Amino acid sequence: MKRIIFFAFIFVCLFSTGIVYAHPPKDIEISYDPATRILTAIIIHDTSNPLGHYIKKADVGLNGEEIIQQEISRQDNNGSQKVSYYIPDTKPGDKLSVEGYCSISGKLEKQITVK
Repeated sequence: MKRIIFFAFIFVCLFSTGIVYAHPPKDIEISYDPATRILTAIIIHDTSNPLGHYIKKADVGLNGEEIIQQEISRQDNNGSQKVSYYIPDTKPGDKLSVEGYCSISGKLEKQITVK
């Protein structure tokens, strides 16, 4: 019985340590070029292991409706994930949003208005 409690304690400690290091993206820098119709987002997410703790998904919205969902298998580098999309159906005043998801825990959404 003591062995089971000991291993359960070790498991909880190891699992909770991973959660402590998990965090949502810190920021999302979004730009949209109306001439080329290209949306670029840099999802800021610091990690020491971009293969195991990374931005796993990016969703793009236009006026509150999801138009793109991209699954990502690993982060570009230890500090951020860059994504770019061609969005042809925008007009001035439209709202574009990008939502980034951490592979372990958390998400962040930012929005801009098309000029």
